Amino acid sequence: MAVNRLDRIKGCLLGGAVGDALGAPVEFLAWTDIKKAYGVNGITDFAPAYGVQGAITDDTQMMLFTAEGLLRAFVRGSSRGICHVPSVIHHALLRWLLTQDYPSAMAVERTGWLISNTELWSRRAPGKTCLQSLRAAKHFGELAENDSKGCGAVMRVAPCAFFGNAFEYASESGRLTHGHPSGYLAAGVFADILQRMADRSASLEHALTESLARYGDVDGMDEVRTALERVLFFFYEGFRPTPERIASFGGGWVAEEALAIGVWCALSARDLEEGVIMSVNHDGNSDSTGAIAGHLLGIQFGSAAIPSRWYERLELRAVIERMAKDIERVPQDFCGMYGEFDAEIVCAYPGD
Repeated sequence: MAVNRLDRIKGCLLGGAVGDALGAPVEFLAWTDIKKAYGVNGITDFAPAYGVQGAITDDTQMMLFTAEGLLRAFVRGSSRGICHVPSVIHHALLRWLLTQDYPSAMAVERTGWLISNTELWSRRAPGKTCLQSLRAAKHFGELAENDSKGCGAVMRVAPCAFFGNAFEYASESGRLTHGHPSGYLAAGVFADILQRMADRSASLEHALTESLARYGDVDGMDEVRTALERVLFFFYEGFRPTPERIASFGGGWVAEEALAIGVWCALSARDLEEGVIMSVNHDGNSDSTGAIAGHLLGIQFGSAAIPSRWYERLELRAVIERMAKDIERVPQDFCGMYGEFDAEIVCAYPGD
């Protein structure tokens, strides 16, 4: 059945969130401990995390605020004719920082419907690199002064796929918190892969090979390219992900590892459920690898592919679905060229 644009957006955002939620209870567990707690197949259904069934983590929180930043950038560009998109995303991420009860070095607006949602004002093991970089920034658009390649830039950039210049917006906004090229370029490649799947209905395999052909030789891309080429080799040789094989990539704590694990599980899966379950059952950063796989499979199969037992219990599902509908209203070729815009979007996302 054909998947329309809105369903791809909903599938992507919701799919990432269910992967995040499935992995949340086991994020810091070794595979041996996961088996002891959930059986030989590992975790296959939502379990309590942070006192909530279907709880999202900072991955989905920051993804939502990145989406808000992109929508505010569209409004600002439409109304003023000029906009530096990463700076507006930066402002949105600083609003997320407020929800974590941390101060910012800059004055930050508390306007907009997203930040007013009290369910978002909850700490869900936020990454230290993101917190430190955002707290230290003294102006919007300031690049992080660190050499981190943690996966915190990758896990939040899926919404960039639905705006023009996905690679640039994702990698440039990634640099707001992560200074190592592998950290922010992995984010760029991930968003570009998703965009190719959304705009051209390309398969994940085709989108991945096209993205590597386009961006694989960018300076600093070596680690990311090597990890993704290894995934393609395993896929072509018929090696399916297992917890032991996934461990050969590492724990997914750094960007190129998390992206490779998520892509490999999505490539190998027959459906969203199988791919997400594979992507969280391993040593390491299960919520982030689950989110990455869920974004990829959700954009491929649409929101109908999400099992009802996950969909119905997913925390903030209504918020995520509203965000998807608002993104769908933006012209598909938005990339710094602005035209007329929806008045409802202006009310919900005032330009910064």
